[in-house]
Amino acid sequence: MSPHGAADLPPGAWPWLHDRGRWLASWMFRPFYRVQVHHRGRIPASGPVVVIANHSANVDGPMIFGLLGRRAVFWVKQEMFTGLAGVGLRRIGQLPVRRGEADRRPLTAAVAVLRGDGLVGVFPEGTRGSGEVAAAQHGAAWLARTSGAQVLPVVCRGTRRPDGARRRWRPRVDIVVGEPLTVATGGGRAGLTAATETLRAELAGMVRELDERRNNT
Repeated sequence: MSPHGAADLPPGAWPWLHDRGRWLASWMFRPFYRVQVHHRGRIPASGPVVVIANHSANVDGPMIFGLLGRRAVFWVKQEMFTGLAGVGLRRIGQLPVRRGEADRRPLTAAVAVLRGDGLVGVFPEGTRGSGEVAAAQHGAAWLARTSGAQVLPVVCRGTRRPDGARRRWRPRVDIVVGEPLTVATGGGRAGLTAATETLRAELAGMVRELDERRNNT
């Protein structure tokens, strides 16, 4: 349990500030986007959960953070942890990750949150892109296998401005919550690779289905 009494947040986080930040994120984007959340009821209200999501715009993380309805600890790129913004991210319990480097600190910190029945958010692609989830890193699958947490896939479309397009007025954003998944344990490195591909394929399939739905409406 953290010094401030919340097992579902990392040490040093301020639960009251985290809760206020989630409340703010739950409505702050609505003046700028027409957000539609599909199947919100699939989000487990309690217990350890690893949320995996595609990533195509900076607002994806804060937007998902605000809609989950419970405390959420996301892996955030190390470059964001500078100045007052960095202090704020740490105080609301977010975890810095050094991309492209071997660093076990965010792994062990995330496992501790999951073992406190918390929720950890991961973008398996590792960086922003088209959001089609053509590739994925092993972190989310490793967390689920190590902690026994459920995996909740979430896809978001509409936040990324198409290349060459002008600024848009309140674009439509669709966020779809998938069915919770269970990752098989064991199997060593091969098992981890297989679990990672399973999660990647699930996200990629959800993205394709959502794109088809958006194109037909």
